[in-house]
Amino acid sequence: MRVISGIFKGKKIYEPVDAKTRPLKDLTKESIFNIICHSNKFKINLNKANVLDLFSGVGSFGIECLSRGVKKVIFIENYNQVLSILKKNLNNLKIFDNFEIIQENIHANNIFYKFYNKFDIIFLDPPYKDKNIEKLLIKIKDKNILNDNGIIILHRHKKQEDILPSGFKIVEKKKYGISKIMFLIFSN
Repeated sequence: MRVISGIFKGKKIYEPVDAKTRPLKDLTKESIFNIICHSNKFKINLNKANVLDLFSGVGSFGIECLSRGVKKVIFIENYNQVLSILKKNLNNLKIFDNFEIIQENIHANNIFYKFYNKFDIIFLDPPYKDKNIEKLLIKIKDKNILNDNGIIILHRHKKQEDILPSGFKIVEKKKYGISKIMFLIFSN
């Protein structure tokens, strides 16, 4: 697994050795960024973007964002087996600023009270078996942490049917192998 584009293009990203974590595949990641950069369904300026990488794992998505020049990435992960790899990946790329790692359970009630800025991109890559996506999306909306023109990118198993709470709209959906990516926005 490697960084696809930007200042770290071609650099290796270390992967976990256990089967509990499934890093974002390069082809899927490349497609996500093509949609972010070229879709006319939303407008994201990566150079000014604040990114929240939930269930960040080894950091593949967030590191790609940093490589492409985003303003800041906040990684949230609490699985100890991958936290050390996430830190190793950031250290190997000599990234020492414009990111933060929060080592907490994403489903904790107070998790979003820590944020003072809103996000332009919220990337959700939970374990496929996680059934709390609806609650998490409600929390994101209730805590008002997504910018008005921001997007939520949800990575799920292609057969998983999550219930989206009211106020969310799917503006793009793509399937890649066993996974699917959904781009969500707030709808009125």
